[in-house]
Amino acid sequence: MTLRIATPGDAQELLAIYMPYVTGSCYTFETEPPTVEQFRERMSGIQSFFPYLVLEESGEILGYAYAHFFHERRAYQWLCETTIYVREDCRRRGCASQLYGALLRILAAQGFCDAVAVLGCPNEPSERFHERMGFSLAMTYEGAGYKQGMWHDVKYYVRRLNPRKDQPCDPVPFAAIGRPDGRPGD
Repeated sequence: MTLRIATPGDAQELLAIYMPYVTGSCYTFETEPPTVEQFRERMSGIQSFFPYLVLEESGEILGYAYAHFFHERRAYQWLCETTIYVREDCRRRGCASQLYGALLRILAAQGFCDAVAVLGCPNEPSERFHERMGFSLAMTYEGAGYKQGMWHDVKYYVRRLNPRKDQPCDPVPFAAIGRPDGRPGD
C-alpha cells in the first residue's frame, strides 16, 4: 500500500468511495452526493492549507483522509476536524489506521493542538476506531440530524496533538511540512 497526496484527477474515484456513505448511512449528514466537480472544488479548498491523503494499492484507491478547520473564527485555529473514508471492501485491512496515523502526524507537525472527529451515529465501528487511535468522547449531541427517516446523534471525539501553550504559534500550511507521512524531509 502506498500513501500519497490526492490530486484533482482522483476526485471521481474518491467520490465513488464517499457515495455509499451518503446514500446508505448516517455517518455523513450529507443527503445528496456532490458532483465530481463539486468534490474536486472541495478538495482544492481543503488542500489550500491541509493534507488530503489517499492510500492506494496496485493503482486503486482504498481510502482517503483529510482535515479542515473546525471553525472559521481565528481563536479556533489550533483545532481541526478530521475525516476518513475507506472503501467498503477494504475495511479491516489496516487502511484506516495507516491513513489516520499519517494525517495525525502531519496535523501535529502543522502545529494543531487538538483534532476533532465528528461522527454521525450510530457508528460503533468508527467510535471504536477513533478510541484505538487515541481519541476520547468529548460530547454527544442527541438527535442532531434527521436522515433516512430517523433522528441521529452526533458524537464529538477529541485527540490532543500538541500541548497548549501561552502565546502559541499559528499552525502552518501543509505545504510547509512537505511530506505525506508528516515526517521531516531529507
